[in-house]
Amino acid sequence: MFVDRVKIEIQAGKGGNGCSSFRREKYVPLGGPDGGDGGDGGDVIISAESGVDSLVALSHRKQWRAENGANGQGSLRHGRQGKSETLRVPPGTIVIDAKNNFVIKDLSAAGEHFVVARSGKGGRGNAHFKSSTNRAPRNYTEGGDGERRQVILELKVIADVGLIGRPNAGKSTLLSRLSRARPEIADYPFTTKFPNLGLVEVGRDRSFVLADIPGLLEGAHVGVGLGHEFLKHIQRAGILVHLVEPAPMDGTDPLKNYLSIREELAHYDPELLNRPEIPVVSKCELLEAESVAAQMSDHLQRPVICISAVTGTGLPKLIEAILEHLIAQPHETHRR
Repeated sequence: MFVDRVKIEIQAGKGGNGCSSFRREKYVPLGGPDGGDGGDGGDVIISAESGVDSLVALSHRKQWRAENGANGQGSLRHGRQGKSETLRVPPGTIVIDAKNNFVIKDLSAAGEHFVVARSGKGGRGNAHFKSSTNRAPRNYTEGGDGERRQVILELKVIADVGLIGRPNAGKSTLLSRLSRARPEIADYPFTTKFPNLGLVEVGRDRSFVLADIPGLLEGAHVGVGLGHEFLKHIQRAGILVHLVEPAPMDGTDPLKNYLSIREELAHYDPELLNRPEIPVVSKCELLEAESVAAQMSDHLQRPVICISAVTGTGLPKLIEAILEHLIAQPHETHRR
């Protein structure tokens, strides 16, 4: 199950109360104040960690709370500090304040973390208030409340390479062929409803993350075919491999399909047109593939790669082209 957006309520821990106590021991006359401080509450922390690829673990609970601090006790015993609550999210998660609708933090890389709700401080015991003029203070302070807020966690998939194109262009099949990912594949449009990620290993020391982005339709930038849900993932892919089906089942023109997808990208975010793009004609075992590739190459005035995820034709050439782009333009610059 792939979950890319959740709304949750978070509550940091309350600080423990200070203690009002006096020392009472046999043979110790006039024992003074010995009330200890309360412990601080726990923070709520959001941490981006590699190996986490979905927000599904956070979708089953609407409220997340850190532990409260313990109250202070006599004999100057301070209360225990509350345990912090750490929410682990995939790299590329954006944390949004649900009430005021502003971005709190963009956790774009693994290892980034921050405190999203700060704990309440522990209260002071009466030992703090002892002075030369007040030798027997009875006053103490209560612990402070922890921060409470509602946040939206939204994942924009980060990948080195994003596979884009219309539904049924062969993106899922290509992903399964190049990586160990096993997306569900069938012979009907909209097979992929959620992005699938796979790690493509090239030799022993090279690899890249490949994302199968669900198929786009004309009008995607205004929400047609869940367009907004799909387009937002493309924003975090460094290089785009644009797959074009040579003989679409609906009888549409392959070149027009390619241009319509490019137009949708421009409407949604013009910066997407500046991303490195590798045009690819899939299913080259079909008779129409060569002529479609030649037509596209003439129109674009650049090479178009012909591949078959079934037979393996053209896959080494595609991987070589991807590696050339990765070396020439480090993808980190495209993820922000």
